[in-house]
Amino acid sequence: MNEETDESETAIDTTRRAGVEHRLGAFIAPLGWLLVALCAVYAWSVIDAPIDRVQGVIQKILYVHPPLAYGAYLGFVITGLAGLVYLWRGREEYDRLAIAGAEVGVIFCTLMLVTGPIWAKGTWGRWWSWDARLTLTLLLWFVYLAYLLLRSFSSGGERTARFAAVYGILGVILIPLNYYIIEIFGGRSMHPENLERGSLGDGMGWPFLLGNLTLFVAFAYLVLLRWQVEGMRAAEAIRHAAEPDPARGGTL
Repeated sequence: MNEETDESETAIDTTRRAGVEHRLGAFIAPLGWLLVALCAVYAWSVIDAPIDRVQGVIQKILYVHPPLAYGAYLGFVITGLAGLVYLWRGREEYDRLAIAGAEVGVIFCTLMLVTGPIWAKGTWGRWWSWDARLTLTLLLWFVYLAYLLLRSFSSGGERTARFAAVYGILGVILIPLNYYIIEIFGGRSMHPENLERGSLGDGMGWPFLLGNLTLFVAFAYLVLLRWQVEGMRAAEAIRHAAEPDPARGGTL
């Protein structure tokens, strides 16, 4: 009787997880098609954008580099918030969302660290400078790379998830510091100041807006897709645990 009850509860839990995955799938497909359409318009707008008289064509990295930074920030914020909700509610789907946010955030942060030096070489004449923001961005990348390594090399379980949640929450502190570090240094940083209204020249606002929109959709698409994969892995692990073990003559 107890075995039947356990199997019934397992089936209900697996169905619930599959329902979550199905709902995510309903968003993923439209986002994918929207992303394809936006990429085409975005690419055309960047090509058509005016060339900066001072920096030249290298300035067009502007339409990629800051949006990548915003995606990295958002990914790490999702990791912190999902970890906070996991500690509060104890539901595993929030822990899986934290993993998804960290992975996509690290991807965006990596691309930001790649495009930044390319832009720096074209404007400053060197690939890297131990500028305050660049150094802090590299530290932010290492912090969340360590988060992913923690999740990869641990045995999993509630203890690991709780420790990772606290770690992810503390890491979020670096994000506002990274954004305002230029103001904190009082203009002594080599890095350009944060963009404000009127900072862009004529014809540059539209491609910059499209860049932010396109990369935001790409970010949402990747996070939901990665979250769905984590949910499928969890459901598969439950089904595997519920299968009879021939060696023992019963369920695991």
